Amino acid sequence: MPATATYTSSGYWYDEGRVGAVDVLNLFRRYRAADERMQRRSRESMQMGDNDLRAMRFLLQSWAKGRPPVARELAELLRISTASVTALIDRLVRAGHVVREANPEDRRSVVLRTTEHGDACVRGTLDRMHHEMMAAAERLDPSERAVVARFLREMTEAVDRGAAEDAPEPRGGERSPAGA
Repeated sequence: MPATATYTSSGYWYDEGRVGAVDVLNLFRRYRAADERMQRRSRESMQMGDNDLRAMRFLLQSWAKGRPPVARELAELLRISTASVTALIDRLVRAGHVVREANPEDRRSVVLRTTEHGDACVRGTLDRMHHEMMAAAERLDPSERAVVARFLREMTEAVDRGAAEDAPEPRGGERSPAGA
């Protein structure tokens, strides 16, 4: 039998309790697909696009960390131009999800804050799922959490390396989103 052969935990070659590397990757793909479905349902229920929802989450997280967010940070996170982030913010403001406020540290700029309505929309849609995910993580003992955390860090690094290697070369005259 070739050394490159892989098997799933079907119970034929291995006992049902043994989980192989292929099984882990398949389960990870299933998780990602489930997460994408949840994101799509959330966007549809809130009538938001992908970047809109990502922006709302970023704003909520920034304020939770005590860091008032500004449009430039949002543009960098979403990898979009400042003109595009302005249009996104305008859309969220019109929908009643976000307000612009004077930056307490620099009165020449504004910070972005979610409204009670925007906060309620995001939390109402995502809270139950978040609590279930947190409960699943809390059921792991500390050593299991450390293994999962290491695996996810390594997967993130592997995907980031692959994305960097596969990225097309910039064409002449194009500006990066951060420099736009």
